[in-house]
Amino acid sequence: MTSAEVTRRRAMGAGLGALAGALAGCSGASGPVRRLRLATGPEGGPYNAFGKALAQAVAASGHRIEIVPVSTAASVNNLRKLDDGSVELALAMADAAEDAVLGREPFPRPTPVTALARVYVNYTHLVVAADGPVRSVKDLAGRPVAAGAAGSGVQVVTERVLRAAGLSGAPAPAPAPVSTPAPTSTPAPTSTPAPTSTPAPTSTPAPTSTPAPAADERPLGLAASVSALREGSVDALFWSGGVPTPALAALARELPLRFLPLDDYVGPLRERYAPVYTAVTLPAGVYGLTEPVGTIGVGNYLMARADVPQDAVRDLLRVVFDRWRDLLREVTAGARLEPRFAISTGEVPLHPGAVAHYRSVYG
Repeated sequence: MTSAEVTRRRAMGAGLGALAGALAGCSGASGPVRRLRLATGPEGGPYNAFGKALAQAVAASGHRIEIVPVSTAASVNNLRKLDDGSVELALAMADAAEDAVLGREPFPRPTPVTALARVYVNYTHLVVAADGPVRSVKDLAGRPVAAGAAGSGVQVVTERVLRAAGLSGAPAPAPAPVSTPAPTSTPAPTSTPAPTSTPAPTSTPAPTSTPAPAADERPLGLAASVSALREGSVDALFWSGGVPTPALAALARELPLRFLPLDDYVGPLRERYAPVYTAVTLPAGVYGLTEPVGTIGVGNYLMARADVPQDAVRDLLRVVFDRWRDLLREVTAGARLEPRFAISTGEVPLHPGAVAHYRSVYG
């Protein structure tokens, strides 16, 4: 056991117990290699790239764990795989993860999953052809839109933005109840003579506003979305990922694009779905942008089943924090992984092994 590991064991909080410390100190020394399947995303996407980079980093670390990336449709699909036990680890967007834990649509019941770390932030992209008819979210009414693959986190945030804009085919959820104080009592009015009758006014129908037609949401993954926008079979595509996303950067080099602002929707989404949504900015220079574009940020969580052993979780997190520059290089530019950021997982509980790691290393 190295002196660093001895120091970590001594620094552990009393509530963690000696057993967790012993497991942390000995996990790399002996025993069989523990194989952990990691649900990532579609081939060529950022989750898939992160999963492959993590598998390589773990293999080079000397810890007795093996990460096996599994290609999927991404967040919602990944959370379901965690729940049914077909994987032990997963990547998922924060909004989908909270939906799973709280049992909100599309999850029929609360799902017992845990977080290991919030690893980076996705930026929501709404991309249209520069010479096309769409200049704002409202212009998507009745138009074909690439809305993210079925079972993806992109599809979740797309549906919520369109719903907030009144362009979703799904009914808008009821607003959260607002408590109001009970009215103060007032004395009964004194009697007054009955008013003389007056003829009833002729009824006139109240004006009705015709709702805008819903956007035509197409369940397309990133590669298919890019192809559809290039070919003109959709008027816009939604994407949630790192900056720059290589597929969009490549498209911007061959086709003039416009990236539409979405920051006006951060407030409504936070009000309805809690603070997993934040205001972020696509910086000038990326994708050829001449000025920044405000949009919606959503965290990405590295997640695990609660029954993954604590020593395996601690070994995995050591690799994540040692090699975060390599893991994020192909995913999002300029990102950092810091403990204060990593433990901010909202309604999603941290795995006990993650709690042990953060306490032992950072106090």
